Amino acid sequence: MKAEVFLPDDYKPAEDEPFMNDRQMEYFRRKLLTWKAELLEDSRDTIEGMKDSTRNIPDIADRASEETDRALELRTRDRQRKLVSKIDAALRRLDDGEYGYCEMTGEPISLKRLDARPIATMTLEAQERHERREKVHRDD
Repeated sequence: MKAEVFLPDDYKPAEDEPFMNDRQMEYFRRKLLTWKAELLEDSRDTIEGMKDSTRNIPDIADRASEETDRALELRTRDRQRKLVSKIDAALRRLDDGEYGYCEMTGEPISLKRLDARPIATMTLEAQERHERREKVHRDD
């Protein structure tokens, strides 16, 4: 069991401290856990809302609109479910000491990028190369 890391409320990771030190790791752990909790709460709200809105709507246009809304909501929830699994993977990388390092190059991912996208697995440059390669193969 790891020791509790003190983290002031206004703490922001800085480039002038050692990369992925205990404070930075705790900062990103909390950020990921908060994000995951928000997504799961949204999911619960959607499920409750869908249970409540399961009703027979006589007007065909209203029913079609309701079904379209429901389909859109389910697609959004599916994207969020995938996001939760990416958050879980990021939390595992934190536990394994691999968090914050590019899976392609092994280089540190910038703190600015990690703060904006805490589930990032590649540096911006590696991500762009990856997307260019993917686009070339997709166009074949």
